[in-house]
Parts: sequence; structure tokens; C-alpha cells
Amino acid sequence: MTTDSIFLGQLLVERGLITKEQLGEAKDEHERTGRLLGHVLVDFGYVSEEDIIMALGQELGMETVNLKKAEIPKEVIDKIPSNMARLYEILPCELRGNTLIIAMADPLNPNMLDDLRFMIDMDIKGAISNKQDIEDAIKKYYGDETETFTELLEEIEEEMPSGSVEDSENMDLTSLKELASEAPVVRLLNLVLIQAIKDRASDIHFEPFEDEFKIRYRIDGVLYEMVPPPKHLALAITSRIKVMANLDIAERRLPQDGRIQLNISGRNVDLRISTLPTQFGESVVMRVLDRSNVQLDLEALGLKEDTMKIIEDLIIKPNGIVIVTGPTGSGKTTTLYSCLRKINKIEEKLITTEDPVEYDIEGIIQVAIREEIGLTFARCLRSILRQDPDKIMVGEIRDLETAEIAIQASLTGHLVFSTLHTNDASGSITRLIDMNVEPFLITSTLQAILAQRLVRTTCLKCKTEFEPTEEMLIQVGLTPDEVKGKKFYFGKGCDNCNNTGYKGRAGIFELLIITDEIRELIMEKAPAVAIKEKAKELGMRTLHEDAMIKLFDGDTTIEEVALWTEIS
Repeated sequence: MTTDSIFLGQLLVERGLITKEQLGEAKDEHERTGRLLGHVLVDFGYVSEEDIIMALGQELGMETVNLKKAEIPKEVIDKIPSNMARLYEILPCELRGNTLIIAMADPLNPNMLDDLRFMIDMDIKGAISNKQDIEDAIKKYYGDETETFTELLEEIEEEMPSGSVEDSENMDLTSLKELASEAPVVRLLNLVLIQAIKDRASDIHFEPFEDEFKIRYRIDGVLYEMVPPPKHLALAITSRIKVMANLDIAERRLPQDGRIQLNISGRNVDLRISTLPTQFGESVVMRVLDRSNVQLDLEALGLKEDTMKIIEDLIIKPNGIVIVTGPTGSGKTTTLYSCLRKINKIEEKLITTEDPVEYDIEGIIQVAIREEIGLTFARCLRSILRQDPDKIMVGEIRDLETAEIAIQASLTGHLVFSTLHTNDASGSITRLIDMNVEPFLITSTLQAILAQRLVRTTCLKCKTEFEPTEEMLIQVGLTPDEVKGKKFYFGKGCDNCNNTGYKGRAGIFELLIITDEIRELIMEKAPAVAIKEKAKELGMRTLHEDAMIKLFDGDTTIEEVALWTEIS
């Protein structure tokens, strides 16, 4: 929980506006969703937004402003660009000499005022206002106007022409810092971040090439390219990101990793930064961790009711190993976090070891792997066992040593969650055997394996029924006779989905329960195909079959099913 949230909670309790019990409930929801504590308290009906504004104003010595009654001159509005107003949820409301009065919904964000002072080169004074009033006023004064990428790039070309930016290996630290602090660069990066959050991007890629500098977003697993900024801005943008992430901006020969925490439009967003030296400059990737976009609930993953019931029974077992498998980006970590949240009770001690820790979860001890100093999964897991845990999550079983310690943890009365990278559930068993894990240890500890993928879901706003061709049906192993009476849909593309036809993703799953029949095959070191066939005989639904259910329910498209699953 952030210092700002603690301050607000204590302030409201001290003023008698909420009870300690109400604060506790709101804190739980705040930790679960990442939403601001004040918003949670208002949604729960424990306090009004006006009460919060008045309490904060009095405590911080800030004036309040009623935007519903105010009429703000255009010359005042023009002091703040529309994209900046939307990013910070602010509105310029009065000009007093060289001081601009800013109405703000989040008065506990002092960094925002510092950013504004620098970018518009004026003294800034904050005033508190109602969040909804600010949103309404932004629509009123700015309308649908947004500073487009193209407009901003044209302005940057005028302010920072190619000859004005030195791109040299020998540029000194002071010059790099000055370059990273140029107002046009700050505005450009702000616009990139606003658009990324708005479009629910999971990653932002900044990629230098010989003749251009590309910016791409990954949305629902697919990369989309933005209008590329001028190549000569590559060093400036990269340096700005490194400054924000507290990285060494003078070091451009070695990879670096960092983190940026932002509050964008009332949402706590965590950006994980990775830099990589390339032939034409540093490639930077931002991993966007927006907790308001990720629901760490088993019920939200897309599990069918029968699979959900089995998993709920598995995760309360006192010991054993549960493995989630799938390629990178298939949602394994979200599934494991959802399982941990379900069993996160005061009477249980949960410890995780991850590379890296993606989401902070209240009540769970989380350890980040640092292989460069010798803190590996295996070494960390040994120490975790001396911390008296009940349930353990190991980010990934990468080698025999980690597998053996996980097995030992299971045999000594702990439930262990972990992941593997295999194509399906049965493949995980042969992968463990390939690591030289003894079959009798696998049969003694392994409870279940959940394989998963993510498929894009059809946009509900432009979802359109259509008749698939025979060739399309063949892609997913269907014949015209098998689909009689069934409806198929695709997304035509609209503003809601950025004309992609898809909005969001859902999981498809394959749950392999380790029964006595499966154990016999493991002891015989049977191939994955034989294990899979036996599991299907025992009722296992394959990834392809689970995807077909989502297809027939109209949740996804033939193209997605064909792309992410194999007919089996």
C-alpha cells in the first residue's frame, strides 16, 4: 500500500468520516485491484468524494475549486495541452501573474506539479477539485481534441531539428541529462504512455534501426506500429526513459533493467524497463503492468465450471505440486497469482520466488530472483523452506536442482506451485523426466498440470455473424455437417477495438489430473502422446476442445482457434 493511500486512510479515520473496519475493507479492495483507495471508499459508499476533497484541502492547506460554476478563459486553458490535462487529470483554472492555478483530482501527487512546472516553465499551484467535475470540464474546454502524434512530431521538428541533437558515443553526462529533459521529448513520451494505457498495451517497444526509430505497442498479444518519431530523437527518448527509471544514462554498452511507477488517469501503473544495446542504438522495452486491467481472480480467467471446481479443490491440498505450463505470454503468472489470492488467508503463510515479481500482493512474501548475485530459484527455494511456509510458488522449474528441491518441499508437507515451458500438459511430464527427475518422485508429488493459451476475444461492439467457408472450417478440423445450427462471429472493426475486431483475451485450458492410471504410465516412462491419450480417455478436455467451446459460444474466431491450438 502506498504512503499516499495510508495518509488518506488515516486522515479520514481521524476526522470520523470512516471507521477502521471500513478502511480495512477498502484496503483489501485497493490491494486486489490497484485502484486508488479514495475511489474504492467512494464506490463502497463509505464516504463522498466531496468529503475527501474537503478533508484533503484542509489538511494540505490547499484551496478547493468548484469547476461547475467556473468559466475559464481560453488563454488559461491553452497553457496546458489537452493530452497533458487528460494524463494527469488536471485543468488550468486561473492565472495569477506568472502562477497558474491547477485543479487536480489527485493532490497527493507532488511529482506531477514538478513535471508541469518544468514543461510549461511557469509557477504552478495546486487546487483540489472533484474528479468527475475535472473530467466534465476537460470535455467542455478541450472537447475531443487531443494532441496527435503527427502534430506533436511536427512541433518537435521545429523545436529540435535533426542538426540540434548530437548523437555521439562520447556525449557527456550533463548533455545527456539536458537532452532527456527537453520539454518536447517529455511531452512525446507522455503521449506514448497515455496512448498505451488507453489501448491496454502490455508492452511498448522503442526500436532503433539504421534509418528509422520505431515505436510499437503489443495489444492482446499482437504488435501494432505507431507513427515513427524522427531517428535523431532516439537517444533523447531513450535517455528520458532511463532517467525516469533511475538507470545509468551514460551506460549504453550494457543491458540494464529498471522500473517506473506512475499514476496515469487515476490508475497505478508499473512499468518494467529493459534496455539492450544494438547495432544502431539501445532498444528499450517497457512492460506495462496495469493492475486495473488485470483481474487476479480465478473466476475471471475463462475456466469452465468443471475445471474451476477441480482447481479450487487442488489449491487447498496440504501438499503436492501443481504445474502451470505454456509458452511465454500465455498467462501462466496471472493464473498462479489468481490461485494464490484465492488461498491467501491469515492462517496460511505464502511465499513466492519470481523472476521478476510482477504484482505486489498484500499478505504474500514475494522474493525476486537475482541470478547475477547467485540468488537462483534453487538457492532461494532452500531458504524459503526454512521460513515455515504453508504454500510456495516457484516462478519456473528450470533445472534438476530446482525440481528436486520443489519435490522435497512437497514431500515435507508443502503445496508447491510452479511453471514449465511445454506445448501441452502431458509434455510437462516428459520434460521433468528429461531433466532426470526420477519417475517415482513425480508420481509421489505431482497433483495436476494445467496447460494454457490466450485467445483474443471478439469485440462485442462490432461482433457480426457470418457463414464460414469449408476451407476455414478445415483449419480447425470441422466439417460443414458438424457445424449445422451453430453460429460463427467475427469483429468488423470499430473505434472500441481500434478497428482490430478484437477486444481483450481469454484463456483456454487443458487440465491433466495425475490419476493412478497416469502414474503407471509415468513409471513406465511412456511418451507424452500415450499419456495424453489416456488422459483423454479419462475425460481430459484438450486445449483445442476448450477453444472450440469458446468458438461455438461466439467468444472468439476461427482464425484465433487455428492460430493457437493444434487439432487433437
